[in-house]
Amino acid sequence: MNTEVKVMGIDAGGTMTDTFFVKANGEFVVGKAQSNPQDESLAIYNSSQDALAHWNSNVDEVYPQLVTCVYSGTAMLNRVVQRKGLEVGLICNKGFEQMHAMGRALQCYLGYALEERLHLNTHKYDDPLVPLSRIRGVTERTDVQGDVVIPVREQEVRQVTKELIEQNAKAIVICLLQSHKNPESERKVRDIAKDELKRLGKADIPVFASVDYYPSRKESHRMNTTILEAYAAEPSRQTLQKVSDRFKKHGAKFDLRVMATHGGTISWKAKELARTIVSGPVGGVIGSKLLGEVLGYDNIACSDIGGTSFDMALIVKGNFSIAQDPDMARLVLSLPLVAMDSVGAGAGSFVRLDPHSGAIKLGPDSAGYRVGTCWKDSGLDTVSVSDCHVVLGYLNPNNFLGGLITLDVERARQHIKAQIADPLGLSVEDAAAGVIELLDLELHEYLRSNVSAKGYSPSDFVCFSYGGAGPVHTYGYTEGLGFKDVIVPAWAAGFSAFGCACADFEYRYDKSVDIALAQYASVEEKVQACKTIQEAWEELTHKVIEEFELNGFSAKDVILKPGYRMQYMGQLNDLEISSPVLSAKDAKDWDKIVEEYEKYYARVYSESACSPELGFSITGVIMRGYVVTQKPVIPEEKEYGKTPDASAKIGTRKFYRHKEWADADVWSMEKLKPGNEVFGPAIVESDSTTFIVPKGFATTLDKHRLFHLRETK
Repeated sequence: MNTEVKVMGIDAGGTMTDTFFVKANGEFVVGKAQSNPQDESLAIYNSSQDALAHWNSNVDEVYPQLVTCVYSGTAMLNRVVQRKGLEVGLICNKGFEQMHAMGRALQCYLGYALEERLHLNTHKYDDPLVPLSRIRGVTERTDVQGDVVIPVREQEVRQVTKELIEQNAKAIVICLLQSHKNPESERKVRDIAKDELKRLGKADIPVFASVDYYPSRKESHRMNTTILEAYAAEPSRQTLQKVSDRFKKHGAKFDLRVMATHGGTISWKAKELARTIVSGPVGGVIGSKLLGEVLGYDNIACSDIGGTSFDMALIVKGNFSIAQDPDMARLVLSLPLVAMDSVGAGAGSFVRLDPHSGAIKLGPDSAGYRVGTCWKDSGLDTVSVSDCHVVLGYLNPNNFLGGLITLDVERARQHIKAQIADPLGLSVEDAAAGVIELLDLELHEYLRSNVSAKGYSPSDFVCFSYGGAGPVHTYGYTEGLGFKDVIVPAWAAGFSAFGCACADFEYRYDKSVDIALAQYASVEEKVQACKTIQEAWEELTHKVIEEFELNGFSAKDVILKPGYRMQYMGQLNDLEISSPVLSAKDAKDWDKIVEEYEKYYARVYSESACSPELGFSITGVIMRGYVVTQKPVIPEEKEYGKTPDASAKIGTRKFYRHKEWADADVWSMEKLKPGNEVFGPAIVESDSTTFIVPKGFATTLDKHRLFHLRETK
């Protein structure tokens, strides 16, 4: 049996950095270390050593064996949030210099609760990524049909390029109106700017034209996303280079890949690196989809709790949705993103009392990798949710991160007493328990409303709970919702890293098109529509192949999957469809494209909702290309009896819930065997996470090392 380690996944979160290693026979191990924003490569190294110690091995032995390694992280997103990117210059249409700062107006309230959205005085514009001092307009106009009405004036372009260099711009972005309909003017500005930079002796300054990256409608979205390429993606490439270099220092031979927003993975050398701005939570959805296929689950509610946020997504009938125009870090973007909903509440969220109402407020800011006041070296003096966990007996203070950090229970008690308990007239235990109950209630309602708002019932879904803090709160936010099953993977802490390793090595390109045909269109109209689709597919195919060639693959290695976005004419929302034809040539191909759309529409909504009489509109085309790579094997172990071995029990620990202390049995997660059943109150511990099973609950471990949590009362 081959026991070489083949696959590695990385989830470099804001609080913890998780690694997931898989052997060729499917055996796996999870590692955990505190994140290190200053040097992510060091945190990955520490997490790897933590994982491999379980196999009595180390990175020098394992890194050279690896065939695949996929990274996900938050460095790029943090760079945007903290406004610590590259100094970018922007060239746009004259008269539209303020468009970037305006952000379609809705950027002023993105991320706000409903009650805050209703009041204009709470709206706030963040500092734009590019200040007005580094934005220049040039005379040009292309109309909505794609016809150039006013051509570009070369001398203006040369002048503004020179001015941006004088303003210390380290990169130049070009975004003109309607360039997705006709790229001629934008490409001309790009070429003139490059020539002028060469004349000025600044040829090393990169130029980013939006049409080369994101040829899609909605100028604010396209502009922001292209700016991200220059502002955050290029600096983040240096971070990934550092990670790659550390791997090679220890003998690694693989090419590092990064989780992308659309659910595939791309090389860190990829042209469009902004597609990796959010990757960790996406990995969890991909991992859930793979597990669902193995277990035979079509409908899955994915829930991921880390130190800073709670992320959820729905997999319906085996598929997850792709949002075409998402917002991220209070910016509207033009990126295909696995549709997820997030709330800023996690295990590291700070806990405060509202000075006016006295109500407990959670987050949205977080202790991050510093855990809470319970860690004396944290430098924190504000209570976090983790402090409450420690005081209530949820966490073993001597086994946090496998004992790497010792948590001080008494220190946490003192801070909770002073900041929460005394002002509310409560005992420390009741104040801490109230915080946990409030967090569980928030997550419970958030999960319920997100499932219900999409027209579904929790009883139709299985809930997967993961993330470092997922198993701690699973019982609280799923209680009473009526899910078919609630599943906690034994590797929950590294589940997003596992999901990243499950993803295809895939590049995806999108292009906006405008095709509208009546239900009974003529053969000539259908042929013309197919011609437009095919031309766009061929353009995007060239981009996909080009990216793979940069990674040493030839065109024959790439498997192409064309797609499109379609809607009934007059509707607001389109659907993403995998094309039933590999090329579009004639009227029969159009009919197949329409038929596939209507079949998918009937699955998502209902057959009775289909409205072909409205006509059909294709809003965009998609080309995905992937190559075959090594992926994790889901473990499958022999099943044992319901009663765990005595050796699996570590002891007991006092656990506070519902105003009483109880003696909870403490079990070693690694020593529990498939088939074993554990009744609450119980705590299942590993070095990387803690699984809470309170009174009224029980859990069973299956052959895939998945815990199934159920209510017994």
